[in-house]
Amino acid sequence: MPIFSQSFRLDQLQSAYAGSIVYPPGGRYGPRIQQDLQLVMLYTGEMTVTIDGRPLHVQPGHVVLLKPGHEESFIFSKTEETWHRWISVHVGALPEEMKHALYQLPETLPLTEEMNKLADLMLGLLRHVPSNNAAILSLGLAAIHLYPTETSRLLQQREKHPALHAARTWIHEHYADEISLHPLADHAGVSPEHLIRLFKQHEQTTPMQFVWSYRVNRAVELLTNTGLTVSEIAERCGFKTSHHFARLIKQHKGRTASEIRQVSWNG
Repeated sequence: MPIFSQSFRLDQLQSAYAGSIVYPPGGRYGPRIQQDLQLVMLYTGEMTVTIDGRPLHVQPGHVVLLKPGHEESFIFSKTEETWHRWISVHVGALPEEMKHALYQLPETLPLTEEMNKLADLMLGLLRHVPSNNAAILSLGLAAIHLYPTETSRLLQQREKHPALHAARTWIHEHYADEISLHPLADHAGVSPEHLIRLFKQHEQTTPMQFVWSYRVNRAVELLTNTGLTVSEIAERCGFKTSHHFARLIKQHKGRTASEIRQVSWNG
């Protein structure tokens, strides 16, 4: 989507910011008038954003693109904590070609590791520098440009490898639930053997190894960004027991859950 790179430049940014918040069960926010371009990344719980009176339900593991000038209100899960992070950039008046490009994009996308890394970097830097620092502005611009890039990549995945895309999407949306190979293959519309071949060819792993790796990454995010107990995180991320959770965290990350949490809080 070249129109983005042509119409949205670093010198147009006035500020950029990133944040993280956990809402208690029954939490609400708004109404407000959105002032920025904002990416809201949902990790746990549930979120319905009402935009100019139109509700948009966002599932965990997804990012939603919010655009300036609209009235928004947020309703979070009634039964559990809802954790989300956001990246926002303030650009003032948007050129017409930029507005047109923005409204061609999907409102939500699956949350990718690249978007998570940008949020991590911004949150880390904002502890030491202001929101108009050049590095912060550059990361905010990168996040906004990443959204259309991920949109294009998602469309290519759907067209070239629909079964793989269907399986990945199912895992992202249901990783907290019980997942096994045969039902996953049924959802993707292929045999278990073919799904294994697809994952080995394009992800360099098996479907179930992908599931457990994805769960570990989501668990690490909860460890570093929330005060949830290890038992609560294990349950939310689909681990069988706290012992199973601890073993896989150590196996995948080389550190214990306590060490990961201590490093992130001390940092």
